[in-house]
Amino acid sequence: MQPITDALARAAATAGYAPSIHNSQPWHWRVHDEVLDLYADHSRRLGITDPDGRLAVLSCGAALHHARTALSAQGWDARVIRLPEAAEADHLATITTAGRIPVTARALRRVQTIEIRHTDRRPVTATPVDGDRLSAVMAAVEREGARLHVVPAGRIVELASAVSFAQRTEAAEEAWRAELAYWTGGTRPTGTGVPDAAIPDRPTQTTVASRDFGHAGALPVSAEHDTGATFAILYGEQDCATGWLRAGEALSDAWLTATELGLSVLPLSAATEVPATRLALRRLLADLGEPYLVLRLGVADPDHAGAPHTPRLRADQTIERP
Repeated sequence: MQPITDALARAAATAGYAPSIHNSQPWHWRVHDEVLDLYADHSRRLGITDPDGRLAVLSCGAALHHARTALSAQGWDARVIRLPEAAEADHLATITTAGRIPVTARALRRVQTIEIRHTDRRPVTATPVDGDRLSAVMAAVEREGARLHVVPAGRIVELASAVSFAQRTEAAEEAWRAELAYWTGGTRPTGTGVPDAAIPDRPTQTTVASRDFGHAGALPVSAEHDTGATFAILYGEQDCATGWLRAGEALSDAWLTATELGLSVLPLSAATEVPATRLALRRLLADLGEPYLVLRLGVADPDHAGAPHTPRLRADQTIERP
């Protein structure tokens, strides 16, 4: 049926708004025979920063959840098979539909939230994240099969040390610096990467450092110190493609939930990019699971305009349709 194929194609287009490491958008969709297949695209994978593909697959997981959300808003019951072909590691998921479902106000609001969600690297305000909103974000993560560990105040310095060590370790590598410059400079593929408008115009004075892009951007930042921020570790049981994919789906659900509740989310991936600091994160988790990402949650500064949205590839660059 053409309506199903069209709905799948629209869902894949909506998935293009998903967050990804350095806005690399490392996904490729194939729409055929009333099926939507998701593949990892190696041409947009960060070979130095992410040699095992953890963050690429996690990014694809966020796109997968976005596509599922879009189908619900179109009134389709989406069914997902994750890692459908053991012999083809890049084939991450297959989506089919199982009939019509009622379109709810929540589903429509969710798909609208996809279009306004963005990454804000400015410090958050001193207003703490209240328990109800934090519980809602944690519940969203758990719906998708992952967990969120809130780092206690007494161990924030330990987290900050791990993040700083990871960034120093990466910055010492010329190849890593070149890769970062590629995704934040003028040579990246049009419609991808992190533009200067989304990079702070000076280092933020925060306990846990945000990403150092190697140059100042054009995003004005306040003098806040993230004193009201909550830091948490997104984690799960598996350090493999299945776990990374589900972590991406959990990140998407949590981020959309947080956006609806007026919270800012900032993924801090540096500490998971370096093996030594992944071990440090496991210690913060008391070896309860595998760390996927560090997240900063906070209340954004209402006196400053939100950070601009990063660019996106055209749908015909990520969606293959006969």
